[in-house]
Amino acid sequence: MNARAKNADGGRTPMSNKKFLWIWVPVLATVTVLVVVANVALNVAGGWVASQLGSGTYTFTNSEESSGWDTEYYTAEHDSQESVDEAAKVLVEEIAAGGIVLAKNEAGALPLAADARVTMLGRASADPVFGGSGSGSVDTNSAVTVRGGLENAGLTVNDQVYATIEAFAAENPRGHIEMDNPDASSYTIGELPVGDYEAQSGTFAEFGDAAIVTIGRPGGEGGDLTRDMTGWDDNAEPGQHQLELNQDEKDLVALATASFDTVVVVVNASTTLELGELQADPDVDAILLAGSPGATGFNALGTILTGEVNPSGRTTDVWAADFTADPTFANFGSFFYSNIEASYPVSAVEKATSNATVTSNAPFVDYTEGIYVGYRYYETAAAEGFVDYDDAVVYPFGYGLSYTDFAWAVTGTEAGDVDGTVAVTVEVTNTGAVAGRDVVELYYTAPYTPGGIEKSEVVLGDFAKTGVIEPGASETVTLELAVEDMASYDHLGEQAYVLEAGDYTISLRTDSHTVAAGTEPITYPVASDVVYSGDNHRATDLAEVTNRFDDVSARFSADGGAGTVVPMSRADFAGTFPQAPTAEQSVADAATQEGFAAWDYDAEAAAFDGEMPTTGERSDLTLVDLRGLPKDDPQWDELLDSLTVGDMTDMLLNGAYQTAAIASIAKPQTVEPDGPAGFSSFINSSINGVAYPSEVLIAQTWDVDLGTAMGTMIGEEALQKGLNGWYAPAVNLHRSPFGGRNFEYYSEDPLLSGRMAAAVSNGAASKGVYTMLKHFALNEQETNRVDNGPATWATEQTIREIYLKPFELAIKDVSLDVRYIADDEGTIEETTVGALGIMSSFNRIGATWTGGSRPLMTDVLRGEWGFEGFAITDFNLYPYMNPNEGLDGGTDLTLTFQPSKSFGDTTSAKAVTDIRNATHNILFTVANSNAMNGLAPGATVTYTPPTWVYVQIGVSVLLGLLVLVGAFLMVRRVRRHRSAAEEVAAPASEPAVPAAR
Repeated sequence: MNARAKNADGGRTPMSNKKFLWIWVPVLATVTVLVVVANVALNVAGGWVASQLGSGTYTFTNSEESSGWDTEYYTAEHDSQESVDEAAKVLVEEIAAGGIVLAKNEAGALPLAADARVTMLGRASADPVFGGSGSGSVDTNSAVTVRGGLENAGLTVNDQVYATIEAFAAENPRGHIEMDNPDASSYTIGELPVGDYEAQSGTFAEFGDAAIVTIGRPGGEGGDLTRDMTGWDDNAEPGQHQLELNQDEKDLVALATASFDTVVVVVNASTTLELGELQADPDVDAILLAGSPGATGFNALGTILTGEVNPSGRTTDVWAADFTADPTFANFGSFFYSNIEASYPVSAVEKATSNATVTSNAPFVDYTEGIYVGYRYYETAAAEGFVDYDDAVVYPFGYGLSYTDFAWAVTGTEAGDVDGTVAVTVEVTNTGAVAGRDVVELYYTAPYTPGGIEKSEVVLGDFAKTGVIEPGASETVTLELAVEDMASYDHLGEQAYVLEAGDYTISLRTDSHTVAAGTEPITYPVASDVVYSGDNHRATDLAEVTNRFDDVSARFSADGGAGTVVPMSRADFAGTFPQAPTAEQSVADAATQEGFAAWDYDAEAAAFDGEMPTTGERSDLTLVDLRGLPKDDPQWDELLDSLTVGDMTDMLLNGAYQTAAIASIAKPQTVEPDGPAGFSSFINSSINGVAYPSEVLIAQTWDVDLGTAMGTMIGEEALQKGLNGWYAPAVNLHRSPFGGRNFEYYSEDPLLSGRMAAAVSNGAASKGVYTMLKHFALNEQETNRVDNGPATWATEQTIREIYLKPFELAIKDVSLDVRYIADDEGTIEETTVGALGIMSSFNRIGATWTGGSRPLMTDVLRGEWGFEGFAITDFNLYPYMNPNEGLDGGTDLTLTFQPSKSFGDTTSAKAVTDIRNATHNILFTVANSNAMNGLAPGATVTYTPPTWVYVQIGVSVLLGLLVLVGAFLMVRRVRRHRSAAEEVAAPASEPAVPAAR
């Protein structure tokens, strides 16, 4: 055998080159592709990855010239986060003490003796509702419990009964709302059956000073409370809903009244319940409406029960007797158009894994009741003889009792002209035996003509809360009402606010229904109609207010023809009482179908007649240089000209709880957490702060000073944690008690909601924090909220007078003081800017997504109200929420991370102009916030990537080297084996012939 034919492996047949390449080429190719794809994915999804693993460090350096300048634009009063937390917990208890409503107190059953021995009953005694679920949730792991609050006040609790309730609650979860999967939500009340108390009934006498029965109802983002308990409650009767007592709860109250002389019911819920039976039951001695009280609020419950604190809360909603008889009941829930299947392009990520479009249903909801929401309906219906008020209402709006009595006396009245105000001065005297606080409420009644502009019988015009007044002492408060605020919006006639001729009645009331004893109504005559239009527009508006939503109002007509809906009218409550949509009314017209169509980039770009903006120009300006300057200062144009489209879009598309840094202009990253009851974050748990009470309980204080104190404390927390914005307050209204997110919203009343939101926002603004008022607008139900966004229909009068009003009040009343460096000597000057943040909503106004509604987000918000800050979408994971459409409408930042959303157009003059305008709005906000603390004009920035970027680079380089080495070895092996094969194939030389001898 030829030696060269023998394999170096000892005779084994070598792997053929073809087989070798068949194995290793795909391996190396796969590794290469994985490296490339991973790097592309990390770059595209860098915003999301950074939110999870860190975004790196931007180091800002001031120049030597500015080293001694004062750049602490907002200062903290607390020196540590621990100090803020302790102060916040004290404030939470103070808010709860001022907000818990004493709704019933027969024969002075409360307060209890400070050393009373009590038995707690009811599941919520051991499993209370501290807040709600979803983005408005807060960390309550260390919160004071109901039992803790009672014991901290000195009460002794029946431990055996409590242990039984606690064990039952641990093994039997109550229903809850699932934010991300509404179909998985549950509605079980989960009350302990009374039979389970029998073994401990022998302890009742020993702890028999009172039974404290706690009834709870949770709420949550993503779903509404159910109006049908079938399947969730074995004892549910047909038509029974979640907000009435179920049989277990009724049995529990019966057990308490049969076993105890004093029975106190505590309602632990941030929505109204049907309490008519409890209020009428003579054996139920007292009822307290405690809301969802956050971290330490149950301490306040204890001090109110023992009389250490005199309750002074007032209801923020009317508590009706029968929710099914409310005019909103028929038009709250799930309704779909029968002739629309809406299709939208999906994100780049979804394109890679599924179809290029998503098709789904088109939901809608009709606000057929119009302006007659909550107390506005019940007071008006009673005035028209349509309902018996005492039968229909358990507790009026603005209602609450005290352990003392007050007397009011009007000591002065001033009435200006139609451009002025009406001022009423009231002396409040404590005529009882204990100190307490009172709430003075002022309402107005406008003249109404049947068939004319719709008007409520009474509307809240102003309110004031006193300080603590000692027995026999008095305090004077002044309430003011702008005359123009009594005007009604006439969308069918003048298309403006109209103060109609006639007598306006202004009354002081202890609630929406009860005129205060010893006071006389004030008559304000108007000689002729005043139309607030043109140059005569309302003093608080920057531009004329006129119809902006005719397409939305067109859904309603008095004759109900052609698939339209008959709006509810005071002229004929019986004949126009709302009904659920008919089949004909569930057929969308052509305009509605067009509203559900996908955004047309090409058509919008073609219709635009502006020039392509300048981008990428050189400039030495940085963002802090523009702090304190007007928004139209020419230097803003220079700064914006320096940015590239990539700079801007990277910020606009990575707006989840932040605005991204832009190194070229030394813009720092900002951080903006949720939520209305205190800071919370799905991304970074270290941001989670002290749990404040739900907005309902905050509003039940009727105390704007407490609202300001809460906002200020939030600002203190922000300074400690490096936070700049806040996704709060939430100021949608309690249109229906079944709204799952009612715990996040203050009230059914626009004035009360707007005043509280402004107070909280101004408190936060004092520390340089911009608040994102949400959810703008008409976002009063969770059902179908992201199924293409429900088309929400209402008349323009309803839109303006009810649902835009709390946002309008807050936008106009919020201001932020801005200290800035005005020259190259470091001179500090001050200016003031208005509200700087707002969040659009998931739903549509009419058929147009709110975030893309130019009439809403631009014409009203910026044109009429003068808003100069930035608007952000609600969480933007849904195809119908188009970022380009949002920019066109006036929404700037997208609450998501790339690549879940992208711009369909970044090259046309239209798109770049929109991108530039949105960037301007965001930069103006950030420049005037606490994000500039520590920076002086001329600051420079250096960027240090986060560790994961170095890991990414290192792994990529290592894998790249391995691929190169592998390729080199593969090539060398192939060449070696090819040479060996050629040598084997060559002819063997002739053997040598031995020489002859």
